Amino acid sequence: MKAQRLDAPLPADQAPLRLVEMPIPEPGRGQVRIAVSVCGVCHTDLHTVEGDIHPPALPVIPGHQVVGVVEALGPGVAASWLGKRVGVPWLHRACGSCAFCQRGEENLCPEARFTGFHVAGGYAEYMLAEADYLLPLPETVDDEQAAPLLCAGIVGYRALKKAEIQPGEHVGLFGFGASAHLMIQALRYWGCEVSVFTRSAEHQEHARQLGAAWVGQAAGTPPHPLDRAVIFAPAGALAVRALELVRPGGTVAINAIHMSDIPSFPYAVLYGERTLRSVANVTYQDGVEFLALAAEAGIRATVQPYGLSEANQALDDLKHSRFNGEAVLRIK
Repeated sequence: MKAQRLDAPLPADQAPLRLVEMPIPEPGRGQVRIAVSVCGVCHTDLHTVEGDIHPPALPVIPGHQVVGVVEALGPGVAASWLGKRVGVPWLHRACGSCAFCQRGEENLCPEARFTGFHVAGGYAEYMLAEADYLLPLPETVDDEQAAPLLCAGIVGYRALKKAEIQPGEHVGLFGFGASAHLMIQALRYWGCEVSVFTRSAEHQEHARQLGAAWVGQAAGTPPHPLDRAVIFAPAGALAVRALELVRPGGTVAINAIHMSDIPSFPYAVLYGERTLRSVANVTYQDGVEFLALAAEAGIRATVQPYGLSEANQALDDLKHSRFNGEAVLRIK
């Protein structure tokens, strides 16, 4: 099979991935083999290939927004999975027995393993996945539309939950890439007013098209305070700016697996029972809930397609914000 493999981290413009031929993998107990149709290209993939975050071992095949068809079953997997179109998200598996897993917080499990990071991901023609963590996909959502929902969508949805957003509130989104362009649609469905903070003129126009009430750069100020804010850009200084704009009692959620340091700031910026919190990975239930919401609300991704051989170009274009929405690799 063909796969894009990371042997050593490099800047995206230096082509860190190599297109290689590899054996088709065989599923073990509890696993399935998936013939990959498409795979989304995520900022986490970019952080991985450039060495901002470090897989426990290299080489590794990135990719964790995978859509494909189950074509082979390992021992112990129900026969009903065979031939099913499924999604494979970031969470590959968790231990199931620790206190976090027992509370439904398997995203915090110390033994959690992640797709395209601990195990081979979807930048390949075939991959293995744990049957218990497969996400059935709505029939109304096609493959290219489904891929961005599986990380940008699910982790964005978790960020909205952790920001404690209520219907009708004024919500600020800092950064307007793959995740935020999906979340604005969920927020508008909930009747929220949305202000978007982004440097890119193209992303600003994209936000307006998707219903943003106010658009500007981080130094700008909407006409009235934010109730909540979610940060999608990996810049620590934005946490301080968001706190400055959020009302007393409001919440700022940071949706980033890697981020620059948050600078020192006066206590008065946090005072007034404001909350600053991080968002770490996702649970299986987040995936179930968001895919149902996406189908109900008619959430649509803005997709930039690439071939598997163009994975390095997709990552470099992502790094430099050369497209709106999300890049998706067409594997087959």
